[in-house]
Amino acid sequence: MTIANPYTASRIADPQTVALEVLGHLQKAWNDGDGEAFGSNYAPNASFVNIRGEHIVGRTAIAAGHTGIFTTIYAGSVNHMSLAHASEISNGIVLAVSVNTLECPSGPMAGVHTAISTTVISSSVDGAGRPLIVSTHNTLIAAAPAAPAARPSQHRS
Repeated sequence: MTIANPYTASRIADPQTVALEVLGHLQKAWNDGDGEAFGSNYAPNASFVNIRGEHIVGRTAIAAGHTGIFTTIYAGSVNHMSLAHASEISNGIVLAVSVNTLECPSGPMAGVHTAISTTVISSSVDGAGRPLIVSTHNTLIAAAPAAPAARPSQHRS
């Protein structure tokens, strides 16, 4: 008798659909200020690099870190996650690149900020039947410097 392995990865019919589903869960959790829900999208041993370059390992630590920022520097913030690219890089593995626009109402991050996120998603699912993130790397896009003021002409008539 042959027993099928439910964790055997296979080709994904539409990587964009998988990426949009995962980004939707992340965005909802962020905008709800729910660190536990945010972390639930990650595999138990997932890797997460934040915009400051800090490396966090594991679903529990990712959830706790987000609970912390949702109650402090990012309290009341709104994150808009827009999928820029999705492709299946190996059987059952989706690489998603998103542009995330964060609106912070107050605190040290007050204002609007943009980041690029690269996320690796496995089609191996959790108990809720969802794909899980195995790695995310975030990069804050620095604001463009202001244009230098025009200097008065040195031309003499």
